Amino acid sequence: MKGLIGDKKFYKMVLAIAIPIMIQNGITNFVSLLDNMMVGQMGTEQMTGVAIANQLIFVFNLCIFGGLSGAGIFGAQFYGQGDKTGVQYVFRFKIIIGLILLALAEVILITLGEPLIQKFLHDGGSGGDLASSLLYGKQYLAIMLIGLIPFTITQIYASTLRETGETLIPMKAGIVAVIVNLMFNWVLIFGYMGLPALGARGAAIATVISRFVECSIIVIWTHTHVKQNPYIKGVYHSLYVPKALTTQIILKGTPLMLNEAAWSSGMTMLMQCYSVRGLSVVAGLNIASTISNVFNVVFIALGSSVSIIVGQLLGAGKMEEARETDTKLIFFSVASCLVIGAILALTSPLFPNLYNTTADVKHYATWFILIAAVCMPQNAFIHATYFTLRSGGKTIVTFLFDSVYIWVISIPIAYALTHYTDINIIYIYFICQFVDIIKCMIGFILVKKGVWLENITVDTGN
Repeated sequence: MKGLIGDKKFYKMVLAIAIPIMIQNGITNFVSLLDNMMVGQMGTEQMTGVAIANQLIFVFNLCIFGGLSGAGIFGAQFYGQGDKTGVQYVFRFKIIIGLILLALAEVILITLGEPLIQKFLHDGGSGGDLASSLLYGKQYLAIMLIGLIPFTITQIYASTLRETGETLIPMKAGIVAVIVNLMFNWVLIFGYMGLPALGARGAAIATVISRFVECSIIVIWTHTHVKQNPYIKGVYHSLYVPKALTTQIILKGTPLMLNEAAWSSGMTMLMQCYSVRGLSVVAGLNIASTISNVFNVVFIALGSSVSIIVGQLLGAGKMEEARETDTKLIFFSVASCLVIGAILALTSPLFPNLYNTTADVKHYATWFILIAAVCMPQNAFIHATYFTLRSGGKTIVTFLFDSVYIWVISIPIAYALTHYTDINIIYIYFICQFVDIIKCMIGFILVKKGVWLENITVDTGN
């Protein structure tokens, strides 16, 4: 146990990084929960339409995350070396890749949004229910496309700030944004202060406004605090990035971006498999995922801490310290989620009752939340091992570990069970979640072997 538990200084260092991320994500997810509940008060159809549209946006969000994270591996290690110019080059690369992904997403969602939403609409009872869900999903998505612009810019700046050790500003900007989001949700969804009740459209408008607010705060702070962010000075004089570094980022980052795209689309495909069992299942999964996301912030934040702390140690050439630190971080994440998962399991029957929806939806949601709670320690371990492998630039390994697994194992199982059996969807959902235990075993072996112990910033031509 001695090698698994750190001293007071260790946890103080970890929590200094993790807590701001945890607070930001926690508040964001909590407001998403309130947003979800407010839309849910308008009826199951509006809630389902919004959930499906958000599932499509989820794919874009993770593509941005993957595209920027590939470069971010280098950013964290350059910062660990004290290389300001290297961080600046990484920032420029993020701008280029972010704009490319944004343009692609806008074109795809504008042209294919409606048929993609229709893929999730099955056996919802009357045709009116399906038609209403489609209409609300289209209205919500059309407005949210505007919000992809500030979201992309925010991720470029905020990810760089975190990689250079500044986690408080993104957290503060996130807090302001969610407060703005919550206020406009209340006004626009229900139609207070003399405004019309816009329902799903109101939720989208509120989210877009909040994203512009968050983006403005982070961008303005970064450019007005050059001393804390020396890489930002002159960053827009050109978009030059050395060829050698560009090649390295593409080689390391492309598998990571493809991984996020394949994994997020895989998660969307899983949702589509579940959706053939009816709109009630889609609505129940929406409630469950929104609730569990609030609790998942613990292992999400600790995973980000792994990438930052271990990445900086690897960049500084402290391999043995990186190994020891990583082991303690993984143990801390799993142990924390044993407690958080137990709390979520005990409270799982309470949350669905906060929604204005049918008894079937509440029944499904309760069981889906309980399953998510039971699997939380498992997911915490997978998440931490994923970021461990990624911190050392093993992006091809993470691609196999993450995306290939979901498409080769999880999706075929879900498709076969939902289309060719009469097994209850609750059991199917549990099987598809628990099968990830195989990933735990693979992750354990890879981390223990130390294949990730590598400084990838050498010979990058900067």
